[in-house]
Amino acid sequence: MTTTRCPVAEDLFTWPAGPDDPLRLIGSECADCGLVSFPAAPDCVRCASTDSKRRLLADRGTLWTYTTQNFRPPSPPYDGPESFEPYTVGYVELPGELLVEARLTEPDPGKLRIGQPMRLTLVPYTVQDDGTEVVTFAFAPAQEGTAEEETP
Repeated sequence: MTTTRCPVAEDLFTWPAGPDDPLRLIGSECADCGLVSFPAAPDCVRCASTDSKRRLLADRGTLWTYTTQNFRPPSPPYDGPESFEPYTVGYVELPGELLVEARLTEPDPGKLRIGQPMRLTLVPYTVQDDGTEVVTFAFAPAQEGTAEEETP
C-alpha cells in the first residue's frame, strides 16, 4: 500500500520527485543587501527592501548548537498526542548562508557534538484523518569521512 505524503507547509522545502532529486530548503536572498533568510520572506529584515529572490539553500551544514526537549510542551499551544518522546533541536550552520533552527533526528544528545556534519532529511510530522502522512524537514548526522558529509 502506498502512503500519500505531503509537506507540512508549502514553499518550505523542495519536494523530491525521485530518489535522486535533492531535498533543499527554500529561502530568499535580498537583492539589495544580500541577506539570506529562511523561510523565504518577501521583505528584508535588515534593510526593508521588497526586492528579494527565491534561493535554494545548502542541504549540508554543521551543528552549531543544540538542546533537548525532555518534557511534553504545555497545551496550548501544543496540541500533539499525550504520549511524548524526548527529542533534540538545534541550529545548523549552512556554509556561507545562515543558521537554520530545526529538529534533529538523533534524540540522544550523547551522540551529537558541536561542529558535527549534518544533512537535510524529511521526517514524519503527523498523519491526517485520511491517512496522508504529513512530513517536515530535520537534520540528521552525516556519515563522517564519506562523500555524504561534503557540502555541494
